[in-house]
Amino acid sequence: MKLVRKDLEKDNAGQVTLIPEEPEDMWHTYNLLQEGDSLRAPTIRKVQTESATGSVGSNRIRTTLTLRVETIDFDSQACQLRVKGTNIQENEYVKMGAYHTIELEPNRQFTLAKKQWDSVVLERIEQACDPAWSADVAAVVMQEGLAHVCLVTPSMTLTRAKVEVNIPRKRKGNCSQHDRALERFYEQVVQAIQRHINFDVVKCVLVASPGFVREQFCDYMFQQAIKTDNKLLLENRSKFLQVHSSSGHKYALKEALCDPAVTSRLSDTKAAGEVKALDDFYKMLQHEPDRAFYGLKHVEKANEAMAINTLLISDELFRHQDVATRARYVKLVDSVRENMGTVRIFSSLHVSGEQLGQLTGVAAILRFPVAELSDQEEESSSEED
Repeated sequence: MKLVRKDLEKDNAGQVTLIPEEPEDMWHTYNLLQEGDSLRAPTIRKVQTESATGSVGSNRIRTTLTLRVETIDFDSQACQLRVKGTNIQENEYVKMGAYHTIELEPNRQFTLAKKQWDSVVLERIEQACDPAWSADVAAVVMQEGLAHVCLVTPSMTLTRAKVEVNIPRKRKGNCSQHDRALERFYEQVVQAIQRHINFDVVKCVLVASPGFVREQFCDYMFQQAIKTDNKLLLENRSKFLQVHSSSGHKYALKEALCDPAVTSRLSDTKAAGEVKALDDFYKMLQHEPDRAFYGLKHVEKANEAMAINTLLISDELFRHQDVATRARYVKLVDSVRENMGTVRIFSSLHVSGEQLGQLTGVAAILRFPVAELSDQEEESSSEED
C-alpha cells in the first residue's frame, strides 16, 4: 500500500489518499472502510445519450465520484472490494443522492474521509504501508489424496489450490493402482506449488502432514525435479520445511505454525507471533485459568485492574456497524497500551484469527491472577438460586 497524502485535523477528522498495490491491500482497505465514511475514487458509469435525430444510445464514461459509504462487499478469494453508496458531490454524469457502486482495485488511487480516525485504523495504515509486511510464507497441508496449497500473509491465510485425488486401498499382492493414484496426486500438488508460490518473495514453504506423507511427497518432488532439471524447485530446495500436522485440512495449518522448528524459522513474521500468542493463551487457560480471560466483560474487568500483559483481539470487532461498540474496543486497545501491555490484532481471515473468533474475538493473558470476577459471578448466581 502506498500512502499518497494524509490530512488529519487536531480532532482526528480528515482524509487519507492511498494506492493499494497488492491483492492483500484490498483486505486492509476493507478494514479501513466504515459505513458513513466518504470515499472518492475513479469509476465507470453507463450514461444514456440522445442524438440530434432522437435515437438513444449508452456510453461507458470514466468519472470520479464521491460516495457516502453504505454497504461494503469483500471477496476474500478474488481480493475484490465493492463499495455502494450515494453520490454526495456535484458530478455532470451522476445526480446528487443517486446510488452507485465503486469497485476498488489494486493500483487505483482512492481518497477516504472520516469524521474521526481512531488509533486502530491509523495503525492499520502504518502496517499496510510498511514494505516489511509481505507474504513471505507458503504452506502445503496434505494427507493421502487431499492437499491445500496456502499463502500465509501477515493478515490472512489464502487457499490458492485444493487438490483431491481418490487413492484406492492397497490390496494383497497388488499395489499398482494405489501407487499410480498416489503418483498422480503428488504430481498435481507439485504443479500447484509451481503455479501459485512465488519463490522470489516466499522464504519458507511448510510441508505439513500426518505420518510419512510429507517425506514421501518431498522425495518424489525432488527426484522428479532432478530428472526434469527443474531449476525452480532445485534452487529453492532449502526453503522447504517438513512438519507434522494431524490432517490435510486447512485448519491443521495452525499446528504446523506452532512447531518450534517453524517458529524459529519464521520468528520475524507477524503470523508466527500471533500463533505463539494464541498458543500461550491456551496454555495459560489450562494451567493458570485465573490469568487467562476471554469475553469483553471479563477482559475489561482485568484491564480495570491493570492486569493485562497481552491483549488478543480480532480485527472483525473493529468492523462493527455500531459506533459506540466499535469505540469500546478501540478504548480497550488504547488503555492496554497505556498500561504498558502488548496488543495483538488478529486477522479474521487468518487461521489463528478464526480460532480467536470462536473465543468471542477478544482474550487476554494477565500479569497476575484476577479471581475476583469469577468469585463475584458465583456469589451473584448463588444469591439468585
